[in-house]
Amino acid sequence: MTTPSRHELLAAVERSPQAAASHDRAGWVGLFTSDGRIEDPVGSQPHVGHAQIGRFYDTFIGPRDITFHRDVDIVVGPVVIRDLELEVAMSSAVTMYIPAFLRYDLREANGEWRIAVLRAYWELPAMMLQFLLTGSRAVSPALQLSRSLLGNQGLRGTAGFMTGFRRAGTRHKKLVATFLHSVAHHDKSATCHALSPTAAITLGDNDPLDVAELVERLNGASWTKMNSAGSTVAVSLAGHERGIMFADVARRGNAINRVRYFPS
Repeated sequence: MTTPSRHELLAAVERSPQAAASHDRAGWVGLFTSDGRIEDPVGSQPHVGHAQIGRFYDTFIGPRDITFHRDVDIVVGPVVIRDLELEVAMSSAVTMYIPAFLRYDLREANGEWRIAVLRAYWELPAMMLQFLLTGSRAVSPALQLSRSLLGNQGLRGTAGFMTGFRRAGTRHKKLVATFLHSVAHHDKSATCHALSPTAAITLGDNDPLDVAELVERLNGASWTKMNSAGSTVAVSLAGHERGIMFADVARRGNAINRVRYFPS
């Protein structure tokens, strides 16, 4: 396998919003490997393989116009993470603005870099609340989405999408915020207190970091956005470097089980 450049990986990822904007179903589905996987939002039932990814497109991508408002792109190994806001036109009268993180795991297939896994970290309950607050204007797009869900996903797939409502909650976000405050202020004792005894800290997915190294890297950092999806809290960090951190939390406990930090 060749070592891809940052430019190659970003170009591969950029083909996704381009295909979505032009409503190119075949082109969008073809960006994924044959065993490609979509978790959107993370915590909902995944879509695996081109057939299921096509049904995902028919349900969520094809019927609406989606604009990507990017803040920062981070590339670590074959992984691209985008910190962005999604502008989703549900109808001519209803447009949603969804803060999100998109993680693309890329793999070379037949000489091209394709998406092996797409994970979207956004908050389904917050999106639904924003949708409902549009009042009567939400009725028509809500009916259209319901028909698409049931028609393309069936009852099981619709129920699988709804599992995205289960996610790390306010308590877990406060835990992660406290952890980050401790890290940014060199409070190693409080930092360790927020971690489970077996918690792993890595730079990217695989390179081990100890607490002292993380504290040094994030000295004085602050967070600008925090989303929870599934059992993960994703955070956009600003300081002497931009970065995105994923904190995996225990659903029933009050500890962080894993920390992955992706620097810009």
